[in-house]
Amino acid sequence: MQPQKTDLARTALQAHRAPLDMRQRRLLILCDGQRDLVQLGQLVGPETPAMVIQLIQSGYLVSRAVAEVAVVAPAAPAAGVMPTVAPVPVTERRRSLVAARIYLLDILELQRHPQAAALFHTLQQSRSDEAVMAALLTALEALPGLTSTGYAERVRQRLLEVLPKEHADRFKTAVV
Repeated sequence: MQPQKTDLARTALQAHRAPLDMRQRRLLILCDGQRDLVQLGQLVGPETPAMVIQLIQSGYLVSRAVAEVAVVAPAAPAAGVMPTVAPVPVTERRRSLVAARIYLLDILELQRHPQAAALFHTLQQSRSDEAVMAALLTALEALPGLTSTGYAERVRQRLLEVLPKEHADRFKTAVV
């Protein structure tokens, strides 16, 4: 199977406003109809097959093999025959407070604003887990004032993806 982008995917990649996380965007960029799942898995990671299926179901990708079979196969399956799909194992992404800290440090560094520089310094100097969490939360609450609301929301979503689950609950209620 060699997945390729649909028009919806091309629009989503150009607009930067689609509800896609960074890994899904990266996968969409790599799906050019030339790479198969094995090659994509080497570039993206072990959760690639599950992500491809999710993006196909969302309309962002189409499988070249599915498109070719659809042309040859009849439109409706035979009566009483249900197609079966093998379950795709879902792998848990690695979560780390250090990764969340580095990510937000990079975001703050890009802002080029005095308040962002102060938040960067505070986060950089934080040593304990509690101090890091407090600095992350403070920076996250200040981010909408430094950048657009949509960008701040994407940063918050990414933090929720990389923070350990025990810490992520504090950010789910953070106002962006």
